Amino acid sequence: MIDIRKLKELVRLMVANDLTELDLRDEQQQVSVKRGGSNAVPVVTQAPVAAAPASAAAPAVPAAPASEPATDDGLVAIESPMVGTYYAKPSPDKPPFLSVGDSVGEGSVVCLIEAMKIFNEIKAEQSGTIAKILVQNGDAVEFGQPLILVKPE
Repeated sequence: MIDIRKLKELVRLMVANDLTELDLRDEQQQVSVKRGGSNAVPVVTQAPVAAAPASAAAPAVPAAPASEPATDDGLVAIESPMVGTYYAKPSPDKPPFLSVGDSVGEGSVVCLIEAMKIFNEIKAEQSGTIAKILVQNGDAVEFGQPLILVKPE
């Protein structure tokens, strides 16, 4: 069985480098990770190298909703880079990272996504003003799902 942390890192590298397919093999196992377009969910198959190639695909996840990168107001979406749980605050007793109307700079942390007990900081890719927050604290989010709409500066 593949270590889930290694698998998560492979998926993260695929997304960061815009790869659609990754195939790793050694004497004991083979791992193939494939994903479709920019909104597709990665599919992982694993089979022993010595055994017959039996495909054990991950269960299908419904496609993420279409992102809203451009609306009449020229808003840009900050999308979830992974499947997980959205958190608007760094901890339950702290204030939210941002609110509608706040200014955000490029590289500013806008929220956290928890995936497999790891909290991942999601950062703004451009500066602007927060126009709309599309998800609630504690909501489950999908890969590519719009989280926040920003009006660029």
